[in-house]
Parts: sequence; structure tokens; C-alpha cells
Amino acid sequence: MPGIPEIVSGDDLVEVIAAAVIADSGDTQSGGLEDGDILTVTSKIVSKAEGRAVQAADREQAITDETVRVVASREHPNGVTRIVENRLGLVMAAAGVDSSNTPDGIVLLLPLDPDETARHLCAGLRERFGVNVGVVITDTVGRPWRRGQADIAIGAAGIRVLDDLRGTVDASGRPLAVSVTAVADELAAATDLVKGKAGGFPVAIVRGLAHYVAELEAPGARSLVRVGADDMFRLGTKEAWLAGFDEAHDDTDLKED
Repeated sequence: MPGIPEIVSGDDLVEVIAAAVIADSGDTQSGGLEDGDILTVTSKIVSKAEGRAVQAADREQAITDETVRVVASREHPNGVTRIVENRLGLVMAAAGVDSSNTPDGIVLLLPLDPDETARHLCAGLRERFGVNVGVVITDTVGRPWRRGQADIAIGAAGIRVLDDLRGTVDASGRPLAVSVTAVADELAAATDLVKGKAGGFPVAIVRGLAHYVAELEAPGARSLVRVGADDMFRLGTKEAWLAGFDEAHDDTDLKED
């Protein structure tokens, strides 16, 4: 979707996106949007609109402030990489604090509540154009055991973020017991291929997947996050070893007492 200007704090993203779709389509009635369209929106413009910018001199402190739990920390020639769980429940490098596509000396924090923002955008666009659309807010993450980065959904509204296929059968008639498709993440990754990282296209429109569009209050992207006992890889290798060592040491002390 072309026509999205540089976003600054206080911008109304519903109006910004609405103006862009109208300009692109020439259709003031529907903006060229159709029932069942899904818009993916890069989290960076949400953060900018929310004024989530801090001075780069405070980057490490900003990471610390956004951190709930350290998963892994590794030193390297250029400094230290921290993989942490942030306040949104997402496990990311540097808590999602980002310095790309920002002015010198400025870093961006993730949006305050991406699911709530997605609901606001979705409701606003539905009301403005009279079409039943969905919204996904995306961000880029590294992936365990895989090189490179991909976009995932950190916020969503008006779509089924998961497609639960358990209880159905595959093409050979065998029952599916564990298949749950992460629809919102797949949309985020696919549309990053057309939005790109430096092309100035923070919004994309997906057409042809209307069967995933749902009620406005459908579970958001937060429901995609594994928590507690569901997270089998809660710590990095080094951190898990140290935790086990400390626990064994404490047990030994108790026995000696």
C-alpha cells in the first residue's frame, strides 16, 4: 500500500491508512477495500504514532525497562545480546527495542498494547468504509534454530489468529491430532516480502482469505504466545545449566543443614 507518509507522534493511523487506500484506489466509498481483506501494519508506525521513541543513549536502559525475564545473554565482539521476555510476553532480542528506520540518536519501543491498537484500527476502518476487514500488527524477530529473521504478529483483531485443524483428517484420511496453523504469523511473514524493510511500505493488504476474518473481539495475537509449562525452551542452554547448578547447590546446603 503506497502513500503512507512519515508517521509522527499523535498521528491518527485510521485516518492515515484511510487516506492512503482512497488515494491508491480513487474510491472514496470503500477505499478499494473488500469484505474479507486483511491489512498488515508494521509495528514501527504504531510505535511512532504512540510516541514510543527514546534517546539512543538510553537504549540499554530501555531494554532493561522493557524486560520481564532474561532468557539468554551472550557477549560478542560488538557488545552483549540479550534475549528476553518483554512486558508483552514476547521473547525477542533486545526486548524488541529497534533503531532501524529512525532518526539518528533515537530508538523505538514496541507499541503499548498491539492487540488493542489492532482493534482500534480494525473498528475504525470497518466503520469508515463499511467493509468487514481484519488487521494484523507485525514485527520482525529472530527464530530459534533458524538463521535470519521473519515477521510475526504481535497484535491482531478481526481475524482468527489460529486455525485449529485438530479433529479433521489429512488428504490420506488420517486424523490430525496436533495441527494448529499460526495464521496471523504466516500473514505477517508473507506480507513482509512485499512491504520490505526499507521501501517505505508499512501497510499491505491481503485478499482471498476472507474465511479467516472474524468478529472484532476474536482472540488477539497475545493468544499465540506460549507461557509457563507450555514453553519447553524457557531458558537458554547456559542459563538453564546455571539454574540447575544453583538448585542442586541449594539442595545440598539444605541436606547439610
